[in-house]
Amino acid sequence: METIKLEKQKSQDETAARRNYLRERIKDKKRIVVKIGSSSLQHPETGDLDYTKLDVLVRELCDMRNRGKDVVLVTSGAIAVGKKAVHIKDINHLDEDNPIAVKQACAAIGQARLMMTYQKIFAEYNQVAAQILMTKNTIVDNLNRYNAHNTFSELFKLGAIPIVNENDTVATYEIEIGDNDTLSAIVAALVGADLLILLSDIDGLYTDDPRTNTEAKFIEVVEELTDELMDMGKATTGSSVGTGGMNTKLIAAQIATSSNIDMIIANSKDIKVLHRILDGNNIGTLFAGTEKKYFDLPEFVEKMNNY
Repeated sequence: METIKLEKQKSQDETAARRNYLRERIKDKKRIVVKIGSSSLQHPETGDLDYTKLDVLVRELCDMRNRGKDVVLVTSGAIAVGKKAVHIKDINHLDEDNPIAVKQACAAIGQARLMMTYQKIFAEYNQVAAQILMTKNTIVDNLNRYNAHNTFSELFKLGAIPIVNENDTVATYEIEIGDNDTLSAIVAALVGADLLILLSDIDGLYTDDPRTNTEAKFIEVVEELTDELMDMGKATTGSSVGTGGMNTKLIAAQIATSSNIDMIIANSKDIKVLHRILDGNNIGTLFAGTEKKYFDLPEFVEKMNNY
């Protein structure tokens, strides 16, 4: 019995040591992609932008930049902001001849407003920001991908922070990426990031949906994305505002970790978790990147609509 206890204690100590190592190495990350979802940017009562959160987010990103990190922000919210601007409550229930065109029009209005807001707040912290809009073709087409990579590289050299969103104004099913969890992982792989942080409305990965199952257990670290873990996400959906649930986050983790990028899912309730994560604190669920292996990003993106 004593031997069993010692072996169990040894295993627990090794697990804790490994977890601490994985967290400690976060401090040394040099290129970081941060994704924030629509629901994290808005007041739940009204759907209007939460300027306090936006200000804290921008301040955290600027502080990362001041630490000498390259930073990319992947932001949702264009369609939601556009809907509010033209007083549309629910696009999905509009009796229109072309509902996709309505969404694209809302995206065109909302993206301009969203970017204007970001530019104003970044300017208050003397930080240059740039806009990059992407579709699936940006990754699948070799020349487009090469040009996008060069653009990001030059922006990093200039000290700018790229702000990325899917180009919902032109994207249709055939060329859309579909959600910004996946987009952020694609961007992370494209720019050679070493850390991806997904800010969401949940603390991280659980064994089941904690909103419906009080027995669900929190998972601190994932070192291998097994089929069982991937299947766990398929039953979950996102909020009524965003498009991503846990399934899209696990697909993002698959892309990121296969590209040797650590990924963390953390709760956006307190945006200041960003600097605490970079300080090595045990926050959210950490998916450990694996050693680089062959991973065909364009091929993966081409097949994404089958997921």
